[in-house]
Amino acid sequence: MATMDEMEEELKCPVCGSFYREPIILPCSHNICLACARNILVQTPDAESPQSSRASGSGVSDYDYLDLDKMSLYSEADSGYGSYGGFVSAPTTPCQKSPNGVRVFPPSVPQPPPQHHLLQHPGSLPPIPRNSCITCPQCHRSLILDERGLRGFAKNRVLEGVVDRYQQSKAAALKCQLCEKSPKEATVMCEQCDVFYCDSCRLRCHPPRGPLAKHRLVPPAQGRISRRASPRKISTCTEHELENLSMYCVQCKMPVCYQCLEEGKHGTHEVKALGAMWKLHKGQLSQALTGLSDRATEAKEFLVQLRNMVQHIQENGVEFEACLVAQCDALIEALNRRKAQLLSRVNKEHEHKLMVVRDQISHCTVKLRQTTGLMEYCLEVIKENDPSGFLQISDALIRRVHMTESQWGKGTLTPRMTSDFDLTLDSGPLLQTIHQLDFVQMKVPAAPMLQLEECCTQNNSATLSWKQPPLSTIAVEGYILELDDGSGGAFREVYVGTETICTVDGLHFMSMYKSRVKAFNASGAGQYSKTLIMQTSDTGLPPCDMQSLGSVAWFTFDPVSAHPDIIFSNNNLTVTCSSYDDRVVLGSAAFSRGVHYWEMTVDRYDNHPDPTFGVARGDVLKDVMLGKDDKAWAMYVDNNRSWFMHNNSHTNSPITMTITINLYRTDGGISKGATIGVLLDFTRGLLIFLINDEQQGPVAFEGLEGNYYPAISLNRNVQVTLHTGLPIPDFYTPGEADPNGSVC
Repeated sequence: MATMDEMEEELKCPVCGSFYREPIILPCSHNICLACARNILVQTPDAESPQSSRASGSGVSDYDYLDLDKMSLYSEADSGYGSYGGFVSAPTTPCQKSPNGVRVFPPSVPQPPPQHHLLQHPGSLPPIPRNSCITCPQCHRSLILDERGLRGFAKNRVLEGVVDRYQQSKAAALKCQLCEKSPKEATVMCEQCDVFYCDSCRLRCHPPRGPLAKHRLVPPAQGRISRRASPRKISTCTEHELENLSMYCVQCKMPVCYQCLEEGKHGTHEVKALGAMWKLHKGQLSQALTGLSDRATEAKEFLVQLRNMVQHIQENGVEFEACLVAQCDALIEALNRRKAQLLSRVNKEHEHKLMVVRDQISHCTVKLRQTTGLMEYCLEVIKENDPSGFLQISDALIRRVHMTESQWGKGTLTPRMTSDFDLTLDSGPLLQTIHQLDFVQMKVPAAPMLQLEECCTQNNSATLSWKQPPLSTIAVEGYILELDDGSGGAFREVYVGTETICTVDGLHFMSMYKSRVKAFNASGAGQYSKTLIMQTSDTGLPPCDMQSLGSVAWFTFDPVSAHPDIIFSNNNLTVTCSSYDDRVVLGSAAFSRGVHYWEMTVDRYDNHPDPTFGVARGDVLKDVMLGKDDKAWAMYVDNNRSWFMHNNSHTNSPITMTITINLYRTDGGISKGATIGVLLDFTRGLLIFLINDEQQGPVAFEGLEGNYYPAISLNRNVQVTLHTGLPIPDFYTPGEADPNGSVC
């Protein structure tokens, strides 16, 4: 519950912002100080009506709203007040704000400020001007006062008493009345002695023995209230001040006196005793407070949760910031290492260029020195005047000069290395990556929530639906749905994808399946959801009875998996075909255990076709006669005889999974109105066919195990209707032992 401090705002006037003094109750149920009510009264001018004001063209009058809200304070039709959205006033009539932030409209004439420190009696207040109007400062509903003015409003004595107790509880501490010097703070008050005591004076002057033992000691604050409390005042009627309020008008929801009833104003209304209604409303308020208290308790717990979240956010923020700094530092360190590697390559290239150029300089310098020496020697030889001596060496010198010249002409004067560095740093992708550096999903998704209201089973199919937790913001790329084998075995994946609803077909009948789902993203898979246990169709019978009577399953033909030439009607229970070729259609349920029986009646049979009835795997061929491939076990029949067929082989003897071919046929065919029955017994692995309630030949197939769908193939000359939910025929008794070893 709220403390006294939290209640303080409820005890303050919306106009003055101080504690209520002589509060009155407005018809809208809001409260206001009596003096504040006088201060916000507005008087309607007598000389000018709203119509004349508008006609004068001077703008909208401050009192236009009164034209829409002229009503009596005690009108029974509208409970004394009307809806008013605020004044539509000219700029000369500004509104003000109270200390509580509520709009307050000033009076039309100056009013003296409320003297809250003076105790005023309504009779001592100056008379209310005629045509006065008051507007509630909280809901802005307005009404015109009658001749009684503010005295027509009831006083809120309950609120006044609460304010008084609250102010007394906040007053200064009471002192002991028996301390001689420096009175100590009182700790108790004796209601009989009417004296406040401190602990030492109580032990000395008011010992708990003898006659004083029967005195009642109370806390000082409570003692002050009881000392000041006066006998409860008898409430008087606002219309008949000499009459006490003794009844309660249920229709008007207000206390009334006997004179109100006699005068006829409330004479036709339902009235009840004031005390009874007082107790009733107290009970209703207490009951309402109970619900509010629960909400307050929840709010406190929620605030605790939020405060804990603040602490966790701060801790996680520090941890995440440290992780971010470490990651950025690692990137900077990696960049520095790469920088060092690239600088090393630049230095190697630099040294290589210098080495090549210096080597060429050295080589060219040596050669130039040799060339220069040869040139100087030749010039000296030319200076000689001995012809014979010159001719002896001139041929050799000429050859040397040509040879040396030719050596300079073979790219010797071309630099072996350029001064430019052929290294260009491609920093664009890295800069783009740095600019795109952002936070990515680093957490796996939260565990999904199974939506139990949408999860269901039908026959041997289960539909599951799930969603992410409402406050989860982690990205999800897909979901993984897992089921066990219906016998408490290991879980296996049955769906992986982005959808949040999945139907799993081909489950075992009468089995309890456990299911769970988890979400995944690039960071991995999250936690599993809670495990949901779902039961496939069951007769509700004990295991022995179910094995004796079979599994009662309801299903239809499946338009989704059927060949496009198949035509459906009768809620997918009746099928025919638009083609002269045989087309296959499967049932909507697959069987894998138990004993099952269903029938098909021939509605139309023209030109002696060969419809085929039996069971098949889900991937059977749909555009050939049933039994032409190794995915179907069937009986095809005409108007005279029938054959059992599997993998395009005919036989009338029992066929195991290793096919034995026997071309013997069984007499007895079908016509319009015939009934074909199919009995599938997984307890023995048998498949038996019936025509018109008689078994057609021996057991057709043995050793059947796995998932099988009811199936037929037909062409346009045949129309059949499916009948399901049937018990097995009376002639057949499975007689198979259950897992506990008992025989049913």
